[in-house]
Amino acid sequence: MSAAAETSLTEINVKWIQDTGIADIPSVGGKNASLGELSRALQSAGVRVPEGFATTAAAYRAFVAANDLEPRIRKHIGEQRAGTLTLRQAGAAIRELFLQAAFPESIAADIQEHYRALCHRAGQAEVAVAVRSSATAEDLPDASFAGQQETFLNVAGARAVLEACRRCYASLFTDRAISYREIKGYDHLDVALSVGVQRMVRSDLGASGVMFSIDTESGFPDVVVISAAWGLGETVVQGTINPDKYQVFKPLLADRRFSPVIERQLGAKERKMVYSHGGDARTRTVETTDREQRSLVLEDPEVVLLARWAVAVEDHYGRPMDMEWAKDGVTGELFMVQARPETVQARRSASTFRTYHLAQPGRVLVTGAAIGDSIARGRACVVRDAKDIESFVDGSVLVTRMTDPDWVPIMKRAAGIITDHGGPTSHAAIVSRELGVPAVVGTRNATEVLPDGGQVTLSCADGEEGRVYEGLLEFTVEDMDMQALPVTRTNVMINIASPAAAFKWWRLPAAGVGLARMEFIINSLIRIHPMALVHPERVADPEEAELIRQLTSGYQDPQEYFIDVLATGIAKIAAPFHPKPVIVRLSDFKSNEYSHLVGGSAFERLEENPMLGFRGASRYYSSHYREGFALECKALKRVREQAGFGNVIVMVPFCRTVREADQVIEAMEEHGLVRGQEGLQLYMMCEIPSNVVLAGEFAKRFDGFSIGSNDLTQLVLGVDRDSEELSGLFDERDPAVKSMIAEAITKAHAAGIKIGICGQGPSNHPDLAEFLVGQGIDSVSLNPDTYVRTLPVIAAAEAALAAALAKGQ
Repeated sequence: MSAAAETSLTEINVKWIQDTGIADIPSVGGKNASLGELSRALQSAGVRVPEGFATTAAAYRAFVAANDLEPRIRKHIGEQRAGTLTLRQAGAAIRELFLQAAFPESIAADIQEHYRALCHRAGQAEVAVAVRSSATAEDLPDASFAGQQETFLNVAGARAVLEACRRCYASLFTDRAISYREIKGYDHLDVALSVGVQRMVRSDLGASGVMFSIDTESGFPDVVVISAAWGLGETVVQGTINPDKYQVFKPLLADRRFSPVIERQLGAKERKMVYSHGGDARTRTVETTDREQRSLVLEDPEVVLLARWAVAVEDHYGRPMDMEWAKDGVTGELFMVQARPETVQARRSASTFRTYHLAQPGRVLVTGAAIGDSIARGRACVVRDAKDIESFVDGSVLVTRMTDPDWVPIMKRAAGIITDHGGPTSHAAIVSRELGVPAVVGTRNATEVLPDGGQVTLSCADGEEGRVYEGLLEFTVEDMDMQALPVTRTNVMINIASPAAAFKWWRLPAAGVGLARMEFIINSLIRIHPMALVHPERVADPEEAELIRQLTSGYQDPQEYFIDVLATGIAKIAAPFHPKPVIVRLSDFKSNEYSHLVGGSAFERLEENPMLGFRGASRYYSSHYREGFALECKALKRVREQAGFGNVIVMVPFCRTVREADQVIEAMEEHGLVRGQEGLQLYMMCEIPSNVVLAGEFAKRFDGFSIGSNDLTQLVLGVDRDSEELSGLFDERDPAVKSMIAEAITKAHAAGIKIGICGQGPSNHPDLAEFLVGQGIDSVSLNPDTYVRTLPVIAAAEAALAAALAKGQ
């Protein structure tokens, strides 16, 4: 067919997607109009969209009118509202009306002619297409209809395409779509349906997934979140598998020197959907291989490319977006196959947020991905199959294998939701966010572990990992208004340990991170002693050796595992506060803590007093650990120079002597961390009396100090900070301790360097905060949950000091 012949086809009933745009939403629905907009406006940004066409709302209404469907549809809806028909009965009756109806001849001809033109363009007799529904009220910010209608994949042949279009029309009246419109108050006949027909990307041989241009849990706007799985994308959208997860920091994408990937999380990916050959089913689900399960779906350059597309799409629309992508397994090309507005975080205020805290400990039964940031509790109601939905008890915690749109009517009546399968972009996750119901998804075995009727508490309040506890635990709720917080002269920073929780606090107007503890990342995420990765042959315990092999299986070099996980963990902490300073403390495990890491017993000696033993700076240049320290340095260098987080400052803990400071600095330089190069600043913990006595000498070697009040108090008073017997003597406000703090501040300022404090003393004791302000401390770093209540204390202390000075003058 010639190009002239193609353009002569009528476009009243059917339009080429690339000829549509956002102004065509009333005609071709949000999904198809968005794809058309992407095709036209973002081609210059490199965004690729598969070719296709869309039937119009006018064609749908002509179909309904030609078959006289409206009065019969209204009759069945009325019967359902009156209770003479169940939702299931009414939906089935209406869908059957569509399936028995005939396409008007002109509409059928237009659809088939456009399909043949698509085949001609592809150079194939019968090109495989995806046939997707796009409701004309779909993807609006106040009414997310996504997932309410059907999609048909791997459809080939003009007759098959026409039948798939008919089934899409019928799917406008699935039970879940009817229920959803009833909830939203839409007239069922006011919503029309467009059908998008797009050339299939061979993602059955490649991969696919979902991405958001905003963190969907915390609302942090400067990150792209990508989910990825092998095969067709329905497994990710439907939540039937746990996909890989990637996060990319958007502000650094513009600089091509950097690859700001701040998270790579390997998903189980137990199954994938592929094309089916023979039989009625066009797709089938198969088991993935061990290699596929152990391998990340995307490489970093592909992750960065998708993230750049996400930013381009978001910039074009001027709002956060929810997108789907696919990778062709034959050509290796990436494609954007859907884009629509993100509908949950876009409605939340950036100036206020609510925090939840468990008030008592509990036994963890299962864990998974946290959806939302709240806590819920109630009786577990285990419903394994959709046919048993009616057994759900309102107000209980729904426990199921996975959800699809059929589950929405009971999901909105649940106190919380727990699933075996699915990730942060699964159906259960998306609907839970929209409904404001906390969920823990991808637990793998909740339906087996949680007893039906048992009492549980579901917590999503601690970052990305959600936990389900046994029993009904007490919890507190606090509302924070950022606009009501005072401005202070003192830089008030926060302490962050967990990368998973970092995004939770992005709304705080903190001056940066005063303390990021490297050992938390090593202990909770890496889990392996660094030296066991340098010398795995020295790990004699066969169980530990096997665990090391399992944890590092995705890496050719086990040392790369440590560097990569540590680097991305630090980057994720740095991202929410960029470009403000983020002070990362080098590892400060004690020998007994190091020995508890996997393989650690082979490298640690027994010490009588680990608190005063082989810890902090003394390790970094020692032959017993310097190879492990090299891995820490390589991770920091990667964070700063490859990922682009030049706001990361390195801090040395427990540095006993000036000579030791020189040895540590020399060791760092050997591994490419040179003070002053690439803007690197080097700080030191001021936590040993010798640090205060010789502050002037230490200040020649460092750019700043951070007072560690716990160790300083311990060493000034000679009190073991972990001793219950001596707890009454441990007080950071003791005159001797305050005298040391005051001396450290005076000497630091005399030397022209900054000094702060990163302990909890100012949070726990308002009078200590007043003392620090009076001494002129430059910064105070607090645990984030105490930030809001401590900031006014510091502001009041500053005001009192200013008043006293004014009065004295």
